[in-house]
Amino acid sequence: MLHRLYPVIATEHVAETAAFWKERFGFDETFATDWYVSLRHPDGAEIAFLDATHETIPAGHRTPAAGVLVNLEVDDVDTWWQRLVVEAGLIPLLPIRSEDFGQRHFIVADPSGVLIDVITEVPPKGEFVDAYAEGAAAAM
Repeated sequence: MLHRLYPVIATEHVAETAAFWKERFGFDETFATDWYVSLRHPDGAEIAFLDATHETIPAGHRTPAAGVLVNLEVDDVDTWWQRLVVEAGLIPLLPIRSEDFGQRHFIVADPSGVLIDVITEVPPKGEFVDAYAEGAAAAM
């Protein structure tokens, strides 16, 4: 039986990145050392940050994560845009917009360079309606 699945992001900025996720997205610490911090959101989502040079990472793989995109699905992406970009001054790497493939979203980055795609699902349009598994698009 699978109990949990969550990303552990290798980074050079463990404390700074964990603080960012706690402050900006409401996560709480569940475990913290100077080389590893595990976070859980009150809604159940989890993420952790690990010093990229730590010995628990196999030799040859001790580098910061790159090319990582974390999706955060929220009830109202426009409220998050207002709070994170307009009020808190985070720099959007992708401005807020609606996509035909069924998302209204924007992208920012955390201190480790991990991209955070803040998303509210919207009904897909055109060719993308048929790309969803049967019944999935109707649930949006």
